[in-house]
Amino acid sequence: MPPVVPPAAPPAPLPSPSPAPSRQDGRLLERHQAWKPGVMSFLLPFAVLLVFGLWAYLPNDTWLAWVLTVVWSLPVIGVMVGIQGAFLIRRRVRRYGSMVPAAPATRDVLVVLVPTIGRHDTYPALERSVLSYVEHLPAWFPHMRVDVLTEEGCEAAGQIDALAELSPLIRVVTVPKAYGTPNGTRFKARANHYAHELRLAEGEARDEVWVLHMDDDTAVGPDTATSLAQFVNRQRRAHPDKTKHMAQGILTYPRENAVNMFTWFADAVRPADDIARFRALTGMGTPLAGVHGELLLMRASIEATIGWDFGPKAIVEDAQLALTFCRRYPGRSDWFNGRCYGASPASVRDFVKQRERWAWGLVALCFNRSIPLRHRWFLSVCVATWILGPLQHIGFVLLVAWFTGNMNTSPVTQSVVLLWSMNFAYVIWTYWEGLRLNAMVSANGRRKWWEPVVVVACIPLFSVLEGLGGLRGFVKFARREENKFVVIAKPA
Repeated sequence: MPPVVPPAAPPAPLPSPSPAPSRQDGRLLERHQAWKPGVMSFLLPFAVLLVFGLWAYLPNDTWLAWVLTVVWSLPVIGVMVGIQGAFLIRRRVRRYGSMVPAAPATRDVLVVLVPTIGRHDTYPALERSVLSYVEHLPAWFPHMRVDVLTEEGCEAAGQIDALAELSPLIRVVTVPKAYGTPNGTRFKARANHYAHELRLAEGEARDEVWVLHMDDDTAVGPDTATSLAQFVNRQRRAHPDKTKHMAQGILTYPRENAVNMFTWFADAVRPADDIARFRALTGMGTPLAGVHGELLLMRASIEATIGWDFGPKAIVEDAQLALTFCRRYPGRSDWFNGRCYGASPASVRDFVKQRERWAWGLVALCFNRSIPLRHRWFLSVCVATWILGPLQHIGFVLLVAWFTGNMNTSPVTQSVVLLWSMNFAYVIWTYWEGLRLNAMVSANGRRKWWEPVVVVACIPLFSVLEGLGGLRGFVKFARREENKFVVIAKPA
């Protein structure tokens, strides 16, 4: 007997899009673009850690000292790139002040692509996201469409069809079950490749067509729309040799979208990564750190030359697309100071499962010899740092030191203390500034007084969860388990 499907709640009424951009949208854009990462949230911890480290240093030439010198110094490469990204944002704000207000992108076409697994537990977030696209984007992109990409026979097909009836801007694109790619690609990449082939067949693989890739739990706001239009219009004014073909914005997590405050705090690290590593690398033209699958803007003509047919083992298709882009179009990516609005995992278990899938796919990508080593070495260093997280944890190190009978955890030379202080201060900075960003996009626009204290105090626990997910992903890769694309439940 087939399972009984609970009746679906009717979709929320569709807001009427503004016929033209409002002054409020412009003021919101100015406020968001005037924001810049803090400096003291890095310098103060760095100074404290450096003074303490130099004071507590004791000569140490044990095997543990050598291991710690290597393992705790490894993150410094990513840290230096992240610091560069933060200073690039500050320089842009200082140099240009508030950016010139955006005008509607009347000469370009925007296609918002939203892949979804179409389960009942993911539909509420999909509805919230899709309705935000048709509310905020049309005023800035008169020629646009939202393609909701589903699998034939998915659970929530009826709800998704009803959602599409709310606006002529929404189109449901159904991937047939029998569809296959030449390389046997599966999961989300397979669906993306189907949409890519459909655009080719419909004649939309043109320079003036932009594809905005969004996750089914990630919404947009007025500031997102204005930033996108500003970027697209800027490409029309640029010299042909300097135009950009790909751009990435910032993924944030409003407090209102969180059903679990602990995972919301833990996800403070993600927007900070966008304003650090992604700002530095993607913003300077070569996305060596990869990209994420939401708020990813790409020319349809360029995407048509790459596609998504990366093979059956691809479960981090966005990062693989980025590294392929590095090889074919060096210097042609950019970063823009626009935000999208997602939701953190609903439980700690989902949080770890999410990180596990990312690590599983990224480790495989780091060993993918079809991508030149010069384009995957940086990602490989970052992933190695991630999966070694549990072995780097201060609790684990102190436990090992206690068992060996030597509690001296100093490095082999005192100069390494400088690198360690920089690395640990950067971790504190990412959670501090990430929380600040997530609070800024929330309803009240500011952090509660106790939230930064809790986040900083919980960093050791967050690092355990991050490292556990990374280590589990590496183990699954090492055991050559069959790839699985795990989709966690999406809170409304």
